Amino acid sequence: MTAVTLSELLDAGVHFGHQASRWNPKMFPYIYAEQNGIHVIDLIQTSRLLTYAHKYVQKNARDNKTFLFIGTKRQAANIIAEEAKKCGAFYVNNRWLGGMLTNWTTVQTRVAYLKELDAKEESGALDLLPKKEAALLRREHEKLRQNLEGLKEMTQIPDIVVIIDPKRENTAVLECRKLGIPIIAILDTNCDPNLVDIPIPANDDAVKSIKLILSKIADGITVGKNSIK
Repeated sequence: MTAVTLSELLDAGVHFGHQASRWNPKMFPYIYAEQNGIHVIDLIQTSRLLTYAHKYVQKNARDNKTFLFIGTKRQAANIIAEEAKKCGAFYVNNRWLGGMLTNWTTVQTRVAYLKELDAKEESGALDLLPKKEAALLRREHEKLRQNLEGLKEMTQIPDIVVIIDPKRENTAVLECRKLGIPIIAILDTNCDPNLVDIPIPANDDAVKSIKLILSKIADGITVGKNSIK
């Protein structure tokens, strides 16, 4: 049974790739045709690989593996947070800070500081400080929250990552490869599929396309977690 129908993929515009002049030749196996200078993605391949990814995350979620969703482009940010929260995954949706995984122990100290500022804000402790000092801390708090909010409950590096647009998130991809963390990626015709473990060829710019595919992956994680005995 497939995780998604071809009509769902068509309706979401998953088949629209980039301009042919911007393609990565390694994406050739996943391209159906070229129309008016635009590459059209082979949705049969997308359906097959998304179904495989769905089964893969379901099995690993059942085995209590942890997941990290990464996507910092504007149109993906809200979807990343929403779908990650829905399935209990961690997420980065604002900016990938170099060393987030390869220098995780240092990042943990920043996460701990974020939690400390959260507590001070909630308790009203910041209101007791001089206005200038409180304003500085609130600005720092907001910056930390934007970058690290989705990592507050992550106690160690994740078992599996899901990335939207690995070309844009190249630093995250390199860190995962260095650490041997499997990568599932939603990638367009300008990306290199050989850098990830499970490539899902798709329009990685359109909100509907990102939402459809990421929600299917999140659903697989949820099903897996719900089947833990």
